[in-house]
Amino acid sequence: MKNIGLIIAREFKERVYKKSFIITTLLMPLLMVLLSVAPTLIMLFAKGDAKQITVIDQSGIVAPGLSSDEEVTFVASESGDLQTELKRSLVEEDFGVLYIGADIVTNPNDVQLYTNSSSSMMIEENIAGQIEDIIEAERLKEYNIENLNEILDKVRVDVSLSTFRNSDEEESKASSSAVSSIVGMILGFVLYFFLVIYGSIVMSSIIEEKNSRILEVLVSTVRPFDMMMGKILGVALVAATQIIVWGVLIVLISAVVIPSVLPDEIMSSVEAVRAGADVTTLAASGVDTGMVTAMASLTDTGYIAQMVGLLLLFMIGGFLLYAAMYAAVGASVDEAQDAQQLTTPITIPIILAFIVTTMVMNDPNSPVVFWFSIIPFTSPIVMMARIPSGIPAWEIALSLVLLYVTFVVMVWFAGKIYRVGIFMHGKKPTFKDLWRWMKY
Repeated sequence: MKNIGLIIAREFKERVYKKSFIITTLLMPLLMVLLSVAPTLIMLFAKGDAKQITVIDQSGIVAPGLSSDEEVTFVASESGDLQTELKRSLVEEDFGVLYIGADIVTNPNDVQLYTNSSSSMMIEENIAGQIEDIIEAERLKEYNIENLNEILDKVRVDVSLSTFRNSDEEESKASSSAVSSIVGMILGFVLYFFLVIYGSIVMSSIIEEKNSRILEVLVSTVRPFDMMMGKILGVALVAATQIIVWGVLIVLISAVVIPSVLPDEIMSSVEAVRAGADVTTLAASGVDTGMVTAMASLTDTGYIAQMVGLLLLFMIGGFLLYAAMYAAVGASVDEAQDAQQLTTPITIPIILAFIVTTMVMNDPNSPVVFWFSIIPFTSPIVMMARIPSGIPAWEIALSLVLLYVTFVVMVWFAGKIYRVGIFMHGKKPTFKDLWRWMKY
């Protein structure tokens, strides 16, 4: 145990004391926030030049109803001839010509857009959507209903759905499925990131030390199994440190930053929801209950701390399981390129687990999602994606128990491969060789 402790300390200090680790740990939460708002910023600042479209409307119905905006400007054709307008648009470098047939109301497909440059899905959807609304309005006029627009305005309604979790153990509380899905996807991605990146670090470290023959010197005083465990636990401690630092930063943001930037009236509604106030009463007063419920979850430090704690448990268990396999592969090969074939069976379950997390948004309790969250090789990622949706505690406990039991078994197998593989040089091992080493 003393030797394992020395190896753990060495692996931990070698990585944590680097400037790159400190900078990455502190900047990663900020990077995650920037990535989450990047699509909005790109859409905001990446708008192209205004595009002018000449409209030839043979029906005389659609053109007056088309609305121009910052991206598209509609101009009625003067000649009304398609070929003439197509030639003119090329000379004047307009975006294109929109032709609308005379029977557009009865034949909605009688519309064509001719462009002089590459079109985009957004522009086409904008044009098609406006034409659809105009045709629908024309068809409704055939029913001769007086004050139709006024009636439609009175009939139109927006439903604000409040979701409650019914439980015998505690009072029903409002919840947000959108927040649960987003938090679940983020946690699943974090686990995916840690398993792949830190597992590869273990493998690369062993390959490097094996090539320099350092391992052959170390195993003269340390058992190969102790060497492997020290490396795995040392890197696991590095990953756990990063998770803890991020967890503290997230809890501080939840407890201090978010409440300070929210308007007082919204924050008072959020505090009322956390205190168990009737959401239907808030909805009746015109409050956006969906947004308030989401903010109530994001500012609940107890909920955030619980998520971070579970993330830490599944991260450690999942990393120990996969790091043992990566360590065995690293000890078996001489070059990183030779490890590609052996690491494929390791990465397949991780990729499958990440794919299944997308199914959690549709149904976190479907049979496929359930079993993938129980099977140890996929449970760290899938279970963390399910937990924010609120699942029974026994499922979490069962998943953790199976994960750590499988880790112990996998360490035993990996240790047998490791103690033989570190002395093997000059030959690319096969799966048959690994099986034979496990039986030595």
